Amino acid sequence: MSRHRKKKGRPVSGWIVLDKPHGMGSTDAVSKIKWLYGAEKAGHAGTLDPLASGMLPIALGEATKTVPYVQDGAKIYRFTVTWGQERTTDDLEGEVTKTSDLRPDEASIRALLPNYTGLIMQTPPQFSAIKIAGERAYDLARGGEAVEIPAREVEIGRFDLLEMPDANTTVFEIECGKGTYVRSLARDLGRDLGCYGHISFLRRTEVYPFTADDLVTLPEIEEAMASVPMIAPEPREGDERPRSPRPGPEQWKAMDTLVLDTGAALDSLPQVIVNDDSASRLRLGNPVIVRGRDAPAEAEEACAFARGQLVAIGAIEAGMFKPKRVFAG
Repeated sequence: MSRHRKKKGRPVSGWIVLDKPHGMGSTDAVSKIKWLYGAEKAGHAGTLDPLASGMLPIALGEATKTVPYVQDGAKIYRFTVTWGQERTTDDLEGEVTKTSDLRPDEASIRALLPNYTGLIMQTPPQFSAIKIAGERAYDLARGGEAVEIPAREVEIGRFDLLEMPDANTTVFEIECGKGTYVRSLARDLGRDLGCYGHISFLRRTEVYPFTADDLVTLPEIEEAMASVPMIAPEPREGDERPRSPRPGPEQWKAMDTLVLDTGAALDSLPQVIVNDDSASRLRLGNPVIVRGRDAPAEAEEACAFARGQLVAIGAIEAGMFKPKRVFAG
C-alpha cells in the first residue's frame, strides 16, 4: 500500500522581489526566503553572481509555474568596468591574467558601443554555469582546464555610458535579454580598446515586469517578522540545546504583505476575467468561452483571472480559452 509523504511547508504563493545583497549567492538567497516564509517550494528567475547585488525575483509556491515568463523578460544592469587588468573570472574575484598601462578616453569607448548593441555574438566567461560536455564551465575552470565555450547570440537593447569617475573606471547601464553576460561585455570592451578590463561593481536594477518599486530587502522582511513576538519551539528529546525560534502563522501574516501576487509575473500576456464557475472549469482542465467586449478572440498565450487571482495560463482559439497550466485557488 503506497503512502503519501506529507508536504513540508505551507502553501504560500507569490513573488518576493528581493534586493539581493552583495556576497550572497542566488541559491542561498532562495533557501533563506523559503525558510523564512515556510514555503513548500521556491525558485528564482535568473541567477545573480555573489559579487553582484540587486533584483532577484524569487517565486514561492504556485508562482514557480510562472518563472519562465520572468526569466525571458528584459533586464537592466548598472556596472563599473575597471580598466588595465583582465582577470580569470572577468570580475574582481579572479586572478589577474593580463595588464596594460593604456586607458581609454570617452570618445573611444562611445565609438565602440554601437558594436555591442542589438543582436550580437557573445562568448560566456570561463567561470560560468554553461555546460560543456555535461559539466559546468566553472567546475572545469576551477580544475585548471581551459575550455572552448561557443559564442551565442544575445540581445542588447541599449548600452549607455553614464560617467567616468576617473581614468581607471567607467560606469555603464545596459538593457538586455536573457542569457547576456555582463562580465563578458567588460572583457570584450577591454580587449577591443587594447587596455583590458573587468567588472568591479555590478547591480541588476530591473527584471521585467518588476521595477525598483517592487524591491524588498532582507532587513525589511526580518523587520516584518520581528513585528510579532516569536515563541520558542517546545524542546525535543535528545536536544542538546534549545531550538531557535522560527517564524510561525502570526509572523507569516505580517511578512505576506511583502509578497506580490503570482499573476504579477504575467503583465506581458493578454488577460481575461472569468467568473467563479468558469474558474472551476478551467482548474479542472476544461475550456471556457471568453466573454467581454475587450476580450481577444485569438491569442497563442493568455492568462485568466477570477476575483483578482490567477486561474490559468492557456491559449485562446475561436473565442475559447483552453488552459495549459492551472493554478490553485
